[in-house]
Order: sequence, then C-alpha cells, then structure tokens
Amino acid sequence: MPPQLLGLPGIPDIVDLGDAMILAGLPTSHLLVLELTPAGRAVLHLPRLEVGQGLTTAIAMLVAEELDARLTDVDVPLSDGRPELLFNQLTGGSNSIRALYDPVRGAAAAARARLVTAAAEHWNVPATTLRTADSAVLAPDGRRLGYGELAAAAAAIAAPAVPALPKAADQQRLVGKPTGRIDARDLVTGRATYAGDLRIPGAVPTVVARPATVNGTLESLDASAARAMPGVLGVVRIPSGVAVLAETFDQALKARDALRTVWNPGPAAGVSTDDVRARLRAAHAPFPPAPLFIQHLDAEFDFAFVNHAPMEVLTAVADVRPNRAELWFASQSPIVAQQAVATELGLPQNAVTVHVVRGGGSFGRRLFFDAALEAAQVSKAAGRPVKLMWTRDDDMRHGRMRPASHHRIRATYGLDRVLGWEHRVAAVRTDLGHGLGDAFTAAGYDLPIAGLTAAELFFLLTEKIPYNVGVPVQLLTELPLDLHTGSWRSVFSGTVRVSDEIVMDELARRMGQDEVAFRRARLRSAAGRAVLDTVAAKGNWGRPMPPGRAQGIGYHDENGGTVAYLVELDATDPAAPRVTKAVIAADVGRVINPRGLEAQLTGALVDGISVILQAGNHLDDGAFRESSYSDFHYARQRHTPPVVEIHLMPPSGPPGGAGELGVPAASAAVANAYARATGTGPRSFPITF
Repeated sequence: MPPQLLGLPGIPDIVDLGDAMILAGLPTSHLLVLELTPAGRAVLHLPRLEVGQGLTTAIAMLVAEELDARLTDVDVPLSDGRPELLFNQLTGGSNSIRALYDPVRGAAAAARARLVTAAAEHWNVPATTLRTADSAVLAPDGRRLGYGELAAAAAAIAAPAVPALPKAADQQRLVGKPTGRIDARDLVTGRATYAGDLRIPGAVPTVVARPATVNGTLESLDASAARAMPGVLGVVRIPSGVAVLAETFDQALKARDALRTVWNPGPAAGVSTDDVRARLRAAHAPFPPAPLFIQHLDAEFDFAFVNHAPMEVLTAVADVRPNRAELWFASQSPIVAQQAVATELGLPQNAVTVHVVRGGGSFGRRLFFDAALEAAQVSKAAGRPVKLMWTRDDDMRHGRMRPASHHRIRATYGLDRVLGWEHRVAAVRTDLGHGLGDAFTAAGYDLPIAGLTAAELFFLLTEKIPYNVGVPVQLLTELPLDLHTGSWRSVFSGTVRVSDEIVMDELARRMGQDEVAFRRARLRSAAGRAVLDTVAAKGNWGRPMPPGRAQGIGYHDENGGTVAYLVELDATDPAAPRVTKAVIAADVGRVINPRGLEAQLTGALVDGISVILQAGNHLDDGAFRESSYSDFHYARQRHTPPVVEIHLMPPSGPPGGAGELGVPAASAAVANAYARATGTGPRSFPITF
C-alpha cells in the first residue's frame, strides 16, 4: 500500500477517531436497557466491556445521579452481544464515556420522570409537588415510596407528568465527586468473576499446543502418549495447533507437553528484529538535501514490538451444539466476534450467543477473540463444552503486538519560526480486523476514502500534530509481515506523537528556547496551553537538578482530552534509570469520577515508563523470544515513582476520552527526561532493549 498523507479528502481535520466512533453509534444509542426491579435495584445493562478501567462505576454514577438513587442500589452488568447495536457495542477509541454520557443520563432521567408520575397517581397529588432522593419518591407531607414499590406502575406510564430531562451540570451532586469503585470489594476479595472462574456445566479444561514459529503449521502429530495420561479426555487438531482436553488444567498442560509434534515453519521464519528494522528503515526514501538558507533538524526513531500482556490470560468457554453455540469471554467487540464464530461454525448469526464477561486488563488485546474462535472449534470437534485457556507463553509468543515502527522526521525552521514538519512512519502492518477495523467497515467508514486499510484510516483520524509548525505532512507506509499485530493502547499515537515530542524538545534547544515555552507558543489549543501551564507550575519546571537527573515534558491531545506530563528521572546509572516523580495535568471536559480518571492517568504513566525504558519484544528467526513477565520487562513497583501528583482541570464541556490519552505524553516525558539527564538523544525504544 503506498504511503498515505494526512488530510486526504473525506476526512476533515475537525473529525477525530472518537468523533467518528460516536457518530457511527448514534443511530443505536437509544437502545440502552435500564431495568428497575421490585427489589429497588436500578440495573443498567452496559453494552461495553469492563477491563479494569472503572467504566461500570462511572456508568453507575450517571444512573444514580439522574435517578437520585443510592449508588449502592445500582447494578451495571455487561450486555450479551446485541447485533442490533451495530457499532455501539464496541469498547475502544476512548469512546465509552463520550458515547454513553447523554444516552445513559437520558434513560435514567426518563425512568425518574415515570417513577414520579406513578407516585403522583398513587397518592393523587400533583407530580410537580414531589421530589426524589435515596432511591425513593418523597411527598411534601413525608410519605415515601421506594423505587421498587413503583417499578411496575412506572413501566405502564406512557406520558410522564414531569419533564424527562437530565440534570443541568450545576444540579449534579455525584458526578465529579471522587468515588471508590463499585466492584472494589469483589476485586480484592476474589469474588469478581472472570471467564476462568465460570462453572459452565460439562465445560472441561483445554489448552493448545502451538507451533515453534508464528503462524507455523502442523506437519505431523503423535498423540498416543498424551492420550494415555491421567485425566486426558481428548486431543483435537484445530487450525492454530493441537488442543488437549482434560479433567484439570494441570493434566491438560502435562499432556500437551507430551505430544510429539513436528511443525512447518511460519511465513516469518528467518526474520528477526534487525531484519524488521532494516526493512522499516528502507520503506521511505531518505530526505532530500534541505534548500539553501533553510535550517533543519532531522531525526530517526525505532520502536520495538510490544505485547499487550494483560494480567488475565485469554480464556473462553464454548458450548457448541449442532444448531447453536453459546460462548462466554471478555470481548471488546462481541458483535464482530459473534459474526466470526457463526461463520466458522456454519451457523446463522442469531444461533450464536456471546456472553460478555469482565476482563482482567486489555489495552486493546480483547478487541481480538482468538481464544473464543479456538474454543468454538474445539467444542464442535469434541462434541462437548470446553473452557479454553491461553497460557502466558501462548499470548507472549502467538498473541497480538504493538507493531514495530520506524519514524523519520524533518523539521525546518528559520527566523524563530518552524516552517515545516514532515513525519514519515513505516510500521509493520497493523491488523485491526476482529474489532475496530471490522466495525469501521460495517459502519461504512471505508466508503469516503476507498482503498484505505483500517490502519490507514486510524492514522488519518488520530495523528494530527497539535502545534503550529508551518506545513505539516505525515506519511504512513505499512510493511506486510505475517505476524499478529493489533491495537495497543493509543494505537499509532504511542509512537508517532512520542517521536514528535522528542523532536519538539530538540528543536527548542536548537533554537535556544525553553522546551515548555517553545511548545506553549505554538499550541493551537487554549486547553492545551492551560494544562501545560499547570503542569509546569505544579511541577516546578526548570528547577535545578543534580548531575544525572533531569525533568522531561510531554504533551498530547486526542479524543476530546488534553494532557501534559512532567517527570523527574534519575539516570546517574544510565543503565538503570528511574522515574522519581511525576506531575500530570489533564483536561477531559466533565469528569464523571476523578478517582477513576486519576487511575487511568497513573496507568498510562506506568505504560510510558515501561515502553520507553525497558519493555519490548524481540523477534528471533520468526519466533518471539519473550515468554512471560520474567523476561518481558514491564515496570514493577520498584520502577514507578514514589511521588505522583495529578491535577484535573475544571469542567470545560462534555466528557472527553481518557483511556488512551496519557500514554503518548507520559512516554514522551520519560524519553525527554532521559535525554536531558544523560545528555544524549535516544533514538531506539525501549532504551535498554
């Protein structure tokens, strides 16, 4: 595919990825299900996935706010796959709160109006004389009717006697208040249920033996020894490997290791990290000589593959019968998964039921449903329900990766002005199928710019430099390697914007200006200037630092949010750098739960520390080297700063996205601090790769 230029016809600069996703979901945004039970529970069936980001808590707060209900009376179970929702059951692009804020509030406000009307009819008083509080309707004389008592009557109300409008911002009592997670006790006590905890009748533990190289194929199999082992219930060949079914996972794993297999090499056999980097660097021609009398700064950057590595390994339960299938797993894209499973099994889509289960982390990984497809294949072949689990090694070596990429930037400048900015990106092809890409296609978003891949569309919608830098040009070329890649938190921004921010730092110093002042003078956004001013003031930007220590700054805006990170880094031992302090300022419009947002921004900081300083994946002769957290060096507690300050800006409009916002800015701040502390210009990440 030829390079793609930012700003192609059909993608206005004012439209970002989050906007596009929200627009695609508007036709079905009213199809929420809010239930009031006789027991007085308000149950909002959430068409999104909870993977630890605190989404269910934020939604519960919105419901409680508009109903005037106690937060403890609100439940937010996850919806099964609902094909009628089309694009509106996709968890990604930092769009969940942005897309659901108004629909959830509208549904709860409508329910409240009906409850008030039902109470007015019951008491034979004007509805306008009643008020609501603590999950009840209250009369002026002190009478009280709980929502459970009114639920049946309220359901029969066709035309409420009071307005069914959400509260104005100045009437909100719960939204914006730091709130603990509604599932916190379940999480810390082990009561929270994940796919691996489910006890589906007859579902037997299942694991898969996989090839030595990525996408290798099975040449021969001798399963006689494995079949004879205690507890083994079956051995099944599937396209991705050989599945072993047993009474326990321990027995299944031991029998898997007893299989005698010979594997054909995968299509990337013979390809290693150095080969990938060389091919990426060759994907774009070198910059031509700069015009006379024009000053320029050229820089090139390499970013490694990075695994998603969620704490919970992929697990799926499948029960496939001749005329139907039922699956349980954590899915960010359950409708697309339902379609794919139905196609694989030769069933109509409505014969496949997908139960969405909470996930233990994702970062984009659960947009893909590899384990669910395998579980369906095994269940069909074995004729029984299965609980299929990927091991950590499986996901590290055969799972999804943030694609390796190479970046070449030229900034031209003169007379205290930045005149032009060209950023050429070469990346291993990003597979956005089985999730965002398929959903975009289903929503018709490939129509205005025919010929673009989903990854190229992503690039166009997300990678917009936020500064006035003369004429900006951004190009994407994809390298078609047959490897498993996919959306990794921030997708392209996690490398593109990091490269931009490093060059902004270097250009500021080249032009003799302070790095923060240089950015501030060129930021297009007033909100951006405000967060930059805040983080610089609160972080005491420019304070003297001992030798080997330095501050670094990073800025990013995307999906209706704006953030700046300032970190302090100790590189007195350049081989073991440590971030010692972080100050974060963010503006994401109206914040539902400040505590949840702070957790998101802190998690992004840990991601930034990890992928800049130490965490990446090596490709060795067509196989990924790392197999677990022991050699995939994600940040541990000892690598995280003992001091983290977060400053949230006052509400400035509707909610913005936050799930992916922080990673580019945090990563850039760490890289820039390392550069200033060591007096170097790091060009390959992670630095200790």
